[in-house]
Amino acid sequence: MARAWHLKSRPQGLPTNENFELKDFDLPGLSDGMVRVRNHWLSVDPYMRGRMNDVKSYVPPFQVGEPMDGGAVGEVVESQAEGFAPGDLVLHMSGWRDEAVVPARLVMKLPDLGAEPQQFLGILGTTGATAWFGLLDVASAKEKDIVFVSAAAGAVGSAVVQIAKARGMTVIASAGGAEKCAWVRSLGADQVIDYKAGPVLKSLAAAAPDGIDVYFDNVGGDHLDAALALARQNARFAICGMIEGYNKAEPTSLRFIMRIIAARIQLKGFIVFDFQPRMAEFYRGMGALLASGKVQAKETVIEGLEAMPQAFLGLFEGANTGKMLVKL
Repeated sequence: MARAWHLKSRPQGLPTNENFELKDFDLPGLSDGMVRVRNHWLSVDPYMRGRMNDVKSYVPPFQVGEPMDGGAVGEVVESQAEGFAPGDLVLHMSGWRDEAVVPARLVMKLPDLGAEPQQFLGILGTTGATAWFGLLDVASAKEKDIVFVSAAAGAVGSAVVQIAKARGMTVIASAGGAEKCAWVRSLGADQVIDYKAGPVLKSLAAAAPDGIDVYFDNVGGDHLDAALALARQNARFAICGMIEGYNKAEPTSLRFIMRIIAARIQLKGFIVFDFQPRMAEFYRGMGALLASGKVQAKETVIEGLEAMPQAFLGLFEGANTGKMLVKL
């Protein structure tokens, strides 16, 4: 009998363990075009918080009483689909569970890049691709740009720091606490501000006296305010996420929103799935950086399916450095 985490109730504000329930569920029989996968690695990501609300978004909401899902890497144990055989390692979106029966059209064999399987949920997965396309395509960042990155010790932010440095940019990064700031500095960031140590605007002004050309936003709130205040003319903002507001009812502050006009700032929100047709391009570029040592992958690993809610809630408490993963 397979087990999966189900959404027991919709949270108000920050979720708690009471919103989740681990239950047995019956896997469907294997029909033509389907594969059965035993999961080895599961991903938790901030965007999943939005799916716990009953609102229309770019991905459907989780349904109360139904299994949750998300990124997963596993091993094919049975196949009725051409091109897939037992033992194949695959990437799919039926996470939050130990086993899944999935249409083969929704499953991807892991590319042979000499990487660890779990890295396809992190630096070589949607988080790495978010950093890659958000920085280089959405923000059109280029050599010698001054780039500000929030949540720089997280999965996406740490990848942005390293890609930017590999492309000859100056990087100012924000992270929480001395330990995380030291790690981000070790990735090559030119300046690191500790958002827990004082006002972000004051710290960013000291770190970037000439202003910023690019802001990669994972946080919103006072980080976005500071970036707007210090943006240079024709600055470009890639708006990836606003985790500061995910569990709040009130809107994110935009005290300096009028600077968009005077500084001709471009703000563009994006979803990594928009770039799905270009994943081969991403694998070539990021795979080369990883193989050369110019990019490193750091993971925070929590053991056991039972720990999924703990891992997920840890994202909102700063419990992760790099990518948060659950190992089965």
